[in-house]
Amino acid sequence: MQIINPATEEVIQEIAEDSPEAILKKFQLVKDGQPVWAAVPLAERIACIEKFYAFLDENKDELAETLTMEVGKPLQQSYNELNGARKRLEYFIKNSARWLAEEWITEEDATREKIVYEPLGVIANISAWNYPYLVGVNVFVPALIGGNGVLYKPSEYATLTGLHIQRLLYRAGIPENVFQVIIGKGTAGQALLELPLHGYFFTGSYRTGRYIAEHTASKLVPVQLELGGKDPLYVMDDVEDVDSVAAAALDGAVYNNGQSCCAVERIYVHEKIYDKFIAAFVAKAKKLVIGDPLDKATEIGPLSRKEQIGFLTQQVADAEENGGKLLLGGGALQQQGYFFQPTVVVNANHKMKLMTEESFGPVIGIQKVKDDTEAVELMKDTPYGLTAAVYSKNFDRAEAVMKQMDTGTVYWNCCDRVSAGLPWSGRKSSGLGATLSYQGIRAFVQPKAYHLRG
Repeated sequence: MQIINPATEEVIQEIAEDSPEAILKKFQLVKDGQPVWAAVPLAERIACIEKFYAFLDENKDELAETLTMEVGKPLQQSYNELNGARKRLEYFIKNSARWLAEEWITEEDATREKIVYEPLGVIANISAWNYPYLVGVNVFVPALIGGNGVLYKPSEYATLTGLHIQRLLYRAGIPENVFQVIIGKGTAGQALLELPLHGYFFTGSYRTGRYIAEHTASKLVPVQLELGGKDPLYVMDDVEDVDSVAAAALDGAVYNNGQSCCAVERIYVHEKIYDKFIAAFVAKAKKLVIGDPLDKATEIGPLSRKEQIGFLTQQVADAEENGGKLLLGGGALQQQGYFFQPTVVVNANHKMKLMTEESFGPVIGIQKVKDDTEAVELMKDTPYGLTAAVYSKNFDRAEAVMKQMDTGTVYWNCCDRVSAGLPWSGRKSSGLGATLSYQGIRAFVQPKAYHLRG
């Protein structure tokens, strides 16, 4: 398997994929080691994660450079991702003991009752390339803390990062027979689906997530799916600083080259401020620095996958065919690497794929609305349900919109953010289950009820 630098199209390294036989061997190793790991005191398991937390900082230069070279993420954003991962680790380190402790329900009756939380067993973490540290630690860290064994399959586009994660976890004290990296593409993922695992945790596309859910349904084990979105942002006419709102919306749309499940993917602006917003948004988009992702000044690097160039080009062409006006960008840069121009389409409408199908790139459609009612109707016109954002100086007015959103997350005067203390979940085609918060800790354990008499 070739690891290709998306900025230069050069082969960084070649790595052998795991065969089904190799994957089965790794499963047997972890299956045997998991009960021993589960018997290790919780405090000691957390202590290993504390060491991993320190190693992420100590090795940040190497880790950030590797991440940038294999996925094309601008270097500063790679550092940002590592810092974000450490913040999530802080939450798990500080809060896991509380939420995994046994709970006494009744201590004084003739029959005492309590709940004990036990690990699921051996779970698969089939992860994503766009934020390999962030989406990874959401799963494998609370899984390990909870006493599980983990078969971790990084995306083939983030393989080297996955191997760095394994190396640092081993250095931190996680046994080799508790955590194993599975190397490969779709065939490796398929091999995991055939194994008798105790849970499947996937981050990626709706299509693949649905396939995993259908393929593992007969096993009756937990399946959590963190899938895509077509996340809307609505700018009300009462915002006082249109320039700052335009800057926030742009950042939400193009950060990480728009390759975020919770990126702003469509924007609705009240007609009273539409022209002013468009002018500010385009002016700021024109100033974005595109170039070598290893340069700390770069804001827009290459797309991680070559095939995405054609997909985005088709979306833009479809938007123009359906009445959209292209104000900026619209195609690939004519140079080495998978670079795509930041693209702004106005006069958008829901006949366009740009406004209805996930883009996952630095492209955005902006549509004018006459009032909150029309905005809500358009925001809800999607099979996805990940996030929705509202910008307004009036919380009551914004809350009235947020309450109508069938999404796992809503934002008021912010967007494209995740907090370790809050559940990260999607509705409809955006996924099943939740990571982060205490719910994300409890997702990797199962309750056992004790009835004690005597």
